[in-house]
Amino acid sequence: MNSGEAGGIRAGTGAGGSNGGDGGGVGSLVEQAAQPLLVAEGLTKRYGERDALRAVSFEVGEGELVAIVGPNGAGKTTLLSILAGVQPASAGEVSGPGVGAALGWAPQQGAVYSKLTVAENLRLFARLADVADVEAAVEAMLDQTDLRARANERVERLSGGNRQRVNVALALIGDPPALALDEPTSALDPGQRQRLWEFVGDLARSGTAVLFSTHHLGEVRSYATRAIVLADGELLFDGTPDELVAEAGGPANFEAAFVSYLKVRGH
Repeated sequence: MNSGEAGGIRAGTGAGGSNGGDGGGVGSLVEQAAQPLLVAEGLTKRYGERDALRAVSFEVGEGELVAIVGPNGAGKTTLLSILAGVQPASAGEVSGPGVGAALGWAPQQGAVYSKLTVAENLRLFARLADVADVEAAVEAMLDQTDLRARANERVERLSGGNRQRVNVALALIGDPPALALDEPTSALDPGQRQRLWEFVGDLARSGTAVLFSTHHLGEVRSYATRAIVLADGELLFDGTPDELVAEAGGPANFEAAFVSYLKVRGH
């Protein structure tokens, strides 16, 4: 399945077709709504003689929840950090209203200041993001991430789950159209993971495009609308979790299907 068929892009194309006879106004609005938030074209990243990414291309539309999965060293973090503008690609390009500085970036090791309170961290990052009304943004984010009760606590005193909420809140403080999460649940217990995914799911339902990497493959089947599979820097698959299971041609369990799919593809 190619990226042009996936998620929000497919839905937008269908809407455009149904309004084909309207001409100017309505058709133009539908076409505009169908534009992807993020487009990656031929992304390649080289470290010396090693290719961490090799000509990776895909699109992400509004409200999609896209899992980036693959073995260790597949290029998942490299891909997300290029989309976030943290490092440049060796070749290829990223475009769209949801990339670079416009993409909310939550790395696995959060860039929080542990000696500052939750509110102080939010205030600092809001200023760095040139938010017009800093205090209003901080108040809104405390409510949105359910951190108001922790607003005046130092981050160093928070639980792992609440620290991860702060990490995501800092990525969202500038109200980005898209959000990238690198291994967001790696240090969380099952209850904390569920609460985080409830929050992320609400973001996607409100229209935010969310990309996340994970080694918890059950999260892909449970929460992702799409799965992008990387191995040795190559994009092997882009489609729904159910489509990957079907393409694996055997086990209904997603983790078993994923392992089987990689094996058939020589990984």
